[in-house]
Amino acid sequence: MTLIKSISGIRGTIGGQVGENLTPIDAVKFAAAYGAWIKQQRDKKDYKVVVGRDARISGKMIQDLVMNTLVGMGIHVVDIGLSTTPTVEVAVPMEHADGGIILTASHNPKQWNALKLLNSDGEFLDGVEGAKILEIAESGTIDFADVDSLGKITKNKAYIDLHIIEVLDLPLVTVNPIEEARFKVVVDGVNSTGGWAIPLLLERLGVEVVKLYCEPNGHFPHNPEPLKEHLSELSKRVVEERADFGIVVDPDVDRLAFVDENGEMFGEEYTLVACADYVLSKTPGNTVSNMSSTRALRDVTEKYGGTYEASAVGEVNVVKLMKQNKVVIGGEGNGGIIYPEAHYGRDALVGVALFLSLLAEKDMKVSELRKTYPDYYMSKKKIELTPSLDVDAILKAIEERYQNEQLTTIDGVKIDFPENWVHLRKSNTEPIVRIYTEAKSQTLADDLADKFIEEIGSIAGINV
Repeated sequence: MTLIKSISGIRGTIGGQVGENLTPIDAVKFAAAYGAWIKQQRDKKDYKVVVGRDARISGKMIQDLVMNTLVGMGIHVVDIGLSTTPTVEVAVPMEHADGGIILTASHNPKQWNALKLLNSDGEFLDGVEGAKILEIAESGTIDFADVDSLGKITKNKAYIDLHIIEVLDLPLVTVNPIEEARFKVVVDGVNSTGGWAIPLLLERLGVEVVKLYCEPNGHFPHNPEPLKEHLSELSKRVVEERADFGIVVDPDVDRLAFVDENGEMFGEEYTLVACADYVLSKTPGNTVSNMSSTRALRDVTEKYGGTYEASAVGEVNVVKLMKQNKVVIGGEGNGGIIYPEAHYGRDALVGVALFLSLLAEKDMKVSELRKTYPDYYMSKKKIELTPSLDVDAILKAIEERYQNEQLTTIDGVKIDFPENWVHLRKSNTEPIVRIYTEAKSQTLADDLADKFIEEIGSIAGINV
C-alpha cells in the first residue's frame, strides 16, 4: 500500500494512513494544489476544470471530494461523470477549460485510484509542472474562495457521444467499408467505462457486438491489465461466438489489445504496429514509442521511409518527442495509440477505428494480418519493491557491468544487444521494478528476463 507521485499523476490505494495512501485528505490536498496551479497559469475572472472518472468503486467518492475542493477554490467544474481518459482529454479543449482531472488508476487493481492531471490543451502535465503541484501541496499555503466566490458544478453527459463523433470524422477512418465488412467482435470492458464506450463506437460502425464484462460497476472480473494471462475468457468467447476478433481495454480506455479469431493474442505490442502500418501507408512520416516497446514499430516505419525514435516511458515523454519529431502516429507498446490528427493522448477508441479501417482494407483475418509483421516476442516481468532494495544502486551496477554494450540511461537502463534487448526501470505507477525484454522467440525473451532478475538478486544480495 503506497502513495506514488509521478508524471502519471497522484496514485495510491484507498484507505489507510494519510500521506501513505490515497485517503480523502490526500485527494483534497492534491486537488487543491492543482487548483492553485491552475490559477497561477493566468490571471482571469473565471476558471473551469473538466472532471471525469472510470467506474472504480471508489470513483464517486474521490470525484466528489475533488470537485468540491475545486468549487471551494472558486473554480467552476464540468462534471462529465463516468467517462474515459481520452474523452476527458477531448473535452478540455472543447469546453475551453483551464485543465482537466481524470479519476482513474488505469490498469491497477480495484483498490487503487488516482488523480491524472491535464493542462488546458487536454494533455498530461510535464515533470516540471507536476513538481510545482507537489511543491504547492507540501507548502500548505493555499487560498480558498470566500462564500460569494465559490465555483459551480455543471453536469454534461454528452462527451462520450461527442468523442465518438470526432473519431468517426477522422479522414482515415473508413466508415462505409467497415460497415460493409459486417464484422462481429467480442468486447471485454472489464466492467468499467470501456464496456460502454467501445460498444457504442462499434455499433456506430455497423459492427455486431458481443459484450463480455461491459457493465460499468467497477467490479473488475479479472486483473484489469490487458495481458494474455488475464484474457482466457475473452479468448474462449471469441471462438465460441465465431467472432472476427476480440477487443479488451483497461478501465480508463487508453490501452487496447486484440485477440484473433482463434482466440490467440494479437500481441499488445502489435496494436500500435498495426495502426501505424495503416496510417503510414496513407500518410508516410516518422513515429515514436517508448523504450519498452517492440522493435517492430521501427521496422514498419522504415518500410515506409520514415524515422523511428524511442522516448522515456510515460505518455508525457512520448508526446513531447512526438511533437519534436513531427510524427504522424506514436504511442506506447502497452496498447496505447496516440494519433495527433485526433489529439495528443492514448486513445483506445481511435485505435479501434484505425484497426477496423485496416482490416476492412486488407480483407484478411486478424491472424493473417499478424503474420505480415516482423516476429518479436516480449517478456514483461517485475520485482516488488522493498525498503531494502536500492534500485538506483542496482541500476548503476548493471550499467557498469554492461558499459561496453549499447546503453540508454534516460529512463532506467536499456541494453540493446544485436538480437535482443532488456529494459530495467522503476515503475511510475506501481511500487515495482519492471524488467522488459524482447527477442526472436518467447523462450529467449523469458530466459533473458530471468537472467537479469537473477543478476538483480545477486547485486542486492536477496532472492527475487
